[in-house]
Amino acid sequence: MGVLEYLASFCTITTSTNNKKKSMQTVEIKVKMDCDGCERRIKNSVKHMKGVKSVEVIRKQSKVIINGYVDPNRVLKKIKSTGKRAEFWPYVPYNVVYYPHAPQAYDKRAPAGMVKNVPQALLAPNATEEKFAYLFSDDNPSACSIM
Repeated sequence: MGVLEYLASFCTITTSTNNKKKSMQTVEIKVKMDCDGCERRIKNSVKHMKGVKSVEVIRKQSKVIINGYVDPNRVLKKIKSTGKRAEFWPYVPYNVVYYPHAPQAYDKRAPAGMVKNVPQALLAPNATEEKFAYLFSDDNPSACSIM
């Protein structure tokens, strides 16, 4: 190593901060809101966070949708700091779940067309799925692939 490289190593500025870029994401949170004041308080607490692009509040479903370059856990913590009970949106569309009538998946308070996202409602990864629908043809009802 030469003298110039040795001196240059003292002159270069290196920053070793973790500048991980956060990806654009949508965070959905369930928060019980009773009035316009609750809705306004939650919306104002989140919209001034760094990286938030848009905040949408759907009071009828008790749902807050945040779009932006944010950390979901920080958003949840910020909403909880308003004094409201909040959790990540626990529901998924009815047609995504394999067993929508599993006891833990069905919820009376769920919005229309939604069920809870629980492991009991999903198909086991090592389960063999039997499909009989492909054996019969709707185009030609007298044709059968079993014969």
